[in-house]
Amino acid sequence: MLIPKAEKHKNKKHLIFVASQECCLNVISADWCSGNVQAHHLLKPFQGKRGMGMRASDKNVVPLCYHHHAQLHDRQGDEDKFWKSFRLSEDFGRIIAEQLWEKSPHKK
Repeated sequence: MLIPKAEKHKNKKHLIFVASQECCLNVISADWCSGNVQAHHLLKPFQGKRGMGMRASDKNVVPLCYHHHAQLHDRQGDEDKFWKSFRLSEDFGRIIAEQLWEKSPHKK
């Protein structure tokens, strides 16, 4: 029996909106923020699911500068530990992504 796929939101305008924001870690570690900001798709999304080889929905993105984005992936992508290393809640990324989706002028 096949498991139905969860509805996946693709929204390029929202991704551009998120990438136009400051790195979400800028307030905590402004000295280390460097490079362009990228929309990072959460590994543990606030809504929907993510599977092997699948990206989270475009609703589930946070702005990370190149340095922090690379740092997160260098740590085998363990987002919960990554946020905690900055003394933030494990849910920090999910909270930020949901807030950005709610204020996005491009949400569908």
